[in-house]
Amino acid sequence: MTTKVAIVTGASSGIGEAAARRLARAGFTVYGAARRTDRLAALASDGVRALPLDLTDDASVVAAVDQVLAEQGRIDVLVNNAGYGSYGAVEDVPMDEARRQFEVNVFGLARLAQLVMPTMRAQRSGRIINITSMGGKFAMAFGGWYHATKFAVEGLSDAMRQELSPFGVDVVVIEPGAIKTEWAGIAMGSAVEVSGSGAYGDRVTQGIGRMDTGRFGSQPEVVAKAIERAATARRPRTRYAVGMGAKPAIAARKVLPDRVLDAVIARGLG
Repeated sequence: MTTKVAIVTGASSGIGEAAARRLARAGFTVYGAARRTDRLAALASDGVRALPLDLTDDASVVAAVDQVLAEQGRIDVLVNNAGYGSYGAVEDVPMDEARRQFEVNVFGLARLAQLVMPTMRAQRSGRIINITSMGGKFAMAFGGWYHATKFAVEGLSDAMRQELSPFGVDVVVIEPGAIKTEWAGIAMGSAVEVSGSGAYGDRVTQGIGRMDTGRFGSQPEVVAKAIERAATARRPRTRYAVGMGAKPAIAARKVLPDRVLDAVIARGLG
């Protein structure tokens, strides 16, 4: 039986690291991708291979896929996990930073998917697993640009799924809730930096601390388990909502009117 090959982006920490380890232990040949390969060294103990990848550099993306194909001759699973949140009021976030979030969270993800699609189509099999967020279904103040990227990936994934289904390729979305990773610290830090004073300062300083997933979020392993299920199931679900708050928050978005949801979120932000 041919060993299946997986690429996991953002594998240097958090969800990506946990997913790379879990897939390797499940028998996959796993390439853990990150911009800083020195941070991937710890994964070698599980047999994960370090893959240099900068999603904002097209040459780097092409080289990464070419390397895997040259060494393995196939790609069976792509886990598009790399991404980040840079928070702040829409009015305050510089457009260069807004564009960078789209470059990493949307265009980098899409370009990597483009490059693995021909191989998966030729194989008549494959899984593209896109990590979005419960924040891809509803938005909160001060996360507008981040939410915009995740909403975009949700729609892009639906189109990809319909296009690739006739070729035996599945596209799956994982929608994490609050997870204990570096993400919250980066998001909160940027919010305070760009909107901690001025018109939005009081609301940012009062409410942004409630995003501290280090106190109450789920462990990254919860998401890694869902990624493994999506990678190995004979017929995976199109979406997996996992981690603290994901299922109730997404359900609330479906049933609550916009103004009511706005009021609930506003209370949560203080």
